[in-house]
Amino acid sequence: MTAPEPAPYVGRFAPSPTGPLHFGSLVAATASYLQARTRRGQWLLRVEDIDPPREQAGATDAILNALDRYGFEWDTEIIFQSSRHERHLEALESLIERHLAYPCGCSRKDLVDAPRGPLGIIYPGTCRDGCDAKETAIRLRTTNAPITFADKLQGPQTQCLESESGDFVIRRRDRLIAYHLAVVVDDAIDEVTEIVRGIDLMDSTPRQIWLQRLLGCRTPDYLHIPVITHPNGDKLSKLTGAKAVPMQGVSRALCAALVALQQNPPPTLPHCGLSDIWQWAMENWQIQAMQGQTAVSTDSAGLAAVGPGIW
Repeated sequence: MTAPEPAPYVGRFAPSPTGPLHFGSLVAATASYLQARTRRGQWLLRVEDIDPPREQAGATDAILNALDRYGFEWDTEIIFQSSRHERHLEALESLIERHLAYPCGCSRKDLVDAPRGPLGIIYPGTCRDGCDAKETAIRLRTTNAPITFADKLQGPQTQCLESESGDFVIRRRDRLIAYHLAVVVDDAIDEVTEIVRGIDLMDSTPRQIWLQRLLGCRTPDYLHIPVITHPNGDKLSKLTGAKAVPMQGVSRALCAALVALQQNPPPTLPHCGLSDIWQWAMENWQIQAMQGQTAVSTDSAGLAAVGPGIW
């Protein structure tokens, strides 16, 4: 009996419109794009616009313009997560109907004395057996059966959800669908086969795998790349004052992203056009160059020389 053919490669980049594209996001986009292109797969662009209170006016256009300016080419129409609200609700109702999720009236104040672990508050199960509150979130029931997966860069990972994070929110008190549920539903719809993203999201992966199992979705492969940090160790992000990627001198900024990804581009590459840079990157892409690495500082050797002023 012959083994089934593997599913065609589908990767994705899924920015949130909470600010412009910064250097850390450029690095993540570059890694996911090169993984897809070197495997002759599809690369999808999905705007995760399901949290209006956090969105910044004009951020979506700024992100799309930057990606286009840097030479990224997506293979389908841009996907907007908000367009799938009904599918998210269907998944939510399925979990509630099967008693896998339940209303929770706990506020942050109510949980101030709850135990804490590396992932933050460990929900103590206060509302598991019923809740009389008028305004509620919806939490997903968890167990302590280990959730394991093999990250392609960071190696084997294990998390016991009930004892390490507790039941987690899949619909917020303001009735907005939470990130974990939306991303699982969308990745299933898009038939994503591998998720390439920053290691800061790796602790979220077991929760998403648990949701995939309960919803009957395929679990994709995972590859968590190092995060880009400020010299003081803080993650480069909108919250820590990361600048928008430059719209001029994009060859230098793209080469800086390749340096951050440990690809060791030749010194002449920043002086080349974008098409030549992408061609070199695809011909020389070595994801294992980052094996086991968790962070890259902007003042690291090589990166500072290629990209001063980018961050």
